[in-house]
Amino acid sequence: MVEVSTESIFIGANQQNQVSDFSKKRKLVAYGAGKTVALWNPLDPNNRGVLSTLKGHKSDVTCVKFMHGTDLLVTASEDFCVKIWRFQDNNVSNVDLECIQTIDHYNHTIVTLTVLPSVIAIGCANGLVSIWIQDSTNGGVFVLGKEFPIEKNVLPLSLSLSNVLDNKYMLAVGGTAVHVFIFTFIVNSEMHTVDNHKLAARLEGHEDWVKSLSFRYQETPGDYLLCSGAQDRYIRLWRIKINDLIEYVEDNMNNLTLLNNKQYIFDIDIDLKVCITFEALIMGHDDWISSLQWHETRLQLLTSTADTALMVWEPDEVSGIWVCNLRLGELSSKGASTATGSSGGFWSCLWFTDNEQDYILTNGRTGSWRLWASKDNLITEQKLAITGTTKEVTDVCWSPDGKYLLSTSLDQTTRLYAPWSFNANGSKRAVRTWHEFSRPQIHGYDMICVEALDKSRFVSGGDEKILRSFDEPKGVAEILQKFVDHSIEATEQMPESASVPVLGLSNKATEDVNEENDVNEIETNDNKNISYDLVQSLESPPMEDILQRHLLWPESEKLYGHGYEITCLDISPDGQLIASACRSNTLQHSVIRIFETKTWLEMKSPLAFHNLTITRLRFSDDGKYLLAVCRDRKWSIWERNFEDNTFVLLQGDEKPHTKIIWDGDWAPKEYGNVFFTASRDRSIKSWAFDGKKKEYIQQDVIKHTRPVTALSVHDAVIDGKIFVAAGLENGEILIYKYGSGGFKLLVNLDDKITPADKITRLRWKTNNTGGDNQLFLASASSDNSTRIYSVTY
Repeated sequence: MVEVSTESIFIGANQQNQVSDFSKKRKLVAYGAGKTVALWNPLDPNNRGVLSTLKGHKSDVTCVKFMHGTDLLVTASEDFCVKIWRFQDNNVSNVDLECIQTIDHYNHTIVTLTVLPSVIAIGCANGLVSIWIQDSTNGGVFVLGKEFPIEKNVLPLSLSLSNVLDNKYMLAVGGTAVHVFIFTFIVNSEMHTVDNHKLAARLEGHEDWVKSLSFRYQETPGDYLLCSGAQDRYIRLWRIKINDLIEYVEDNMNNLTLLNNKQYIFDIDIDLKVCITFEALIMGHDDWISSLQWHETRLQLLTSTADTALMVWEPDEVSGIWVCNLRLGELSSKGASTATGSSGGFWSCLWFTDNEQDYILTNGRTGSWRLWASKDNLITEQKLAITGTTKEVTDVCWSPDGKYLLSTSLDQTTRLYAPWSFNANGSKRAVRTWHEFSRPQIHGYDMICVEALDKSRFVSGGDEKILRSFDEPKGVAEILQKFVDHSIEATEQMPESASVPVLGLSNKATEDVNEENDVNEIETNDNKNISYDLVQSLESPPMEDILQRHLLWPESEKLYGHGYEITCLDISPDGQLIASACRSNTLQHSVIRIFETKTWLEMKSPLAFHNLTITRLRFSDDGKYLLAVCRDRKWSIWERNFEDNTFVLLQGDEKPHTKIIWDGDWAPKEYGNVFFTASRDRSIKSWAFDGKKKEYIQQDVIKHTRPVTALSVHDAVIDGKIFVAAGLENGEILIYKYGSGGFKLLVNLDDKITPADKITRLRWKTNNTGGDNQLFLASASSDNSTRIYSVTY
């Protein structure tokens, strides 16, 4: 009996303004992560990270909203669909949701949505806004009540609903115009229709597109606020009053449109009159306003912006002027990019209270979350949050001792994940959780492949023509020693930390950068290394601001020779040779280049056999053979001469598969001279060396329902058999036991714990230390996730 459970999920938040929401009842943050919806409990004392991901959307998720007071979650996507999910039971610790309705009414991307119990308003990229009403007589499904354009040539960007009184509503709409549009309507709950719908007002004052809107909860019935944030960097507050609370004043029409006191008076129904007036103008941000959140009980407003700032605003007790009483985030330089240390701004923010403590969350360009906690609304403490990539994860590899996992992604980063096993004081943690401990590489190119050279060095390749080698800095070595119990021999030659020079792509040891910039002459406090000091003082795994700037690995070598973008690499088990290949559609560039790690020079005469892009290279356990699989549907086996490290073609099969071979791997040497290939023709084949014929012969084949895109063979023989993991194009992961009887399926992983898109790489953990009968499997996927599974057999 084989059981598989999820050890960890790393997946970043999408770069959208309305991509997240918090459920106070469930204590869950739901956020759009690629085409999935990730669920995370930020209050979990054990810091377990992402608990699960919801599959169903076919493209990136743009909006996520909990329907508070119900068990419903509403999500929207670039696949033109809105999905309504319901929690399976009332157990607040349960994160099992099912999709109960898909609204596929649209033919364009869903840009914005807002919800109240029984009412959903949706803004689409075709310029239409629609209102959906819950039909309680038909199983609670939502039906279309009204669909309408905002105004000619105006597209919706933000929506906010307010239940003014009984079944009478206001809908504030912001979009590609300088006005805030106020629509009113009445919900006929018996007929499930929208009545008396009309454009009631156009609120003037903004000077650019309106990106965020939020009504404040009505503490005083009939007297409350609406806030609007725009690309003009201003936030405007609007006072809303109804019926007898309206105070009529004479309009002061002056040239200061920013500060006019025009009254917008209109009727929603015969007995309901509404007046909206300009209340306050909040100025202080240096870039676009991305998100707005009111506090649950206090008259305070949280704003997040593209200038990497979070600000809490409240009216001064004496003057009534809105002032900033708390600023979080960073002081960023305008125009700075991720590669130069800037996070690229904040996309959305959340604000909630739990046990008399306020929590503020925000997600940024890197996909990671930041979390602050405050008890007195003045002093805040940053808490450990979650990280993850924002684009396809292309490769993963374990360190030789199996203590940490490296991943590469098209979001131009290389990341290091490891289990947090020990506290800073050396005591063992009750619950082991996985975290990102270092971001060795923040690069100017999409990253494609990575392989560990030894415990403290790795080589990576990306969408450029060179390979880069990186050495572990002392700061990273010490935190891995402290929290993970990953020990290496620290030496004086080891750099303390690394940084990226301005306009550069090569990580350099901090000492080298200081020498180049003559910083040593002006650095204070005995020329302290700021990055090293910050890392050394950590009491928990590093947070996002540390990961972005202070945990880079210095680059030691560059390897040249390829004519196009690198596609794959592998390192021989003895660490002496690096084999790599690049994109190609000609024989000239479809070669394998071999580099020696002692001299960092290429061996002469690259290995030529294939005529298209090589998709995977793998050395056998003893380093004697090199397997190459290719888009030309061929595989090749190269034999190594250990005396001079040269290679000769042992065998090349012209037609082993009918379509592209995506992956290949060797069986452990103690099992025999056997390797496996996985292809787009939906099959996995095993090949064994025939001593009489002196060639590899096909042994067994197993077919699947989808193309097989990833393959990994565990490096140990268990009861005379080996474990083979296969990943499919749709995200399925299957684990087989392979032996004399061929392939035997042990487990097809539950659909709820597998990725939502193509598996790009699978890797069994080397030197497994999980305990008796426990293995670990890492997966990389096109759904932006890196996942680690525990396999118990």
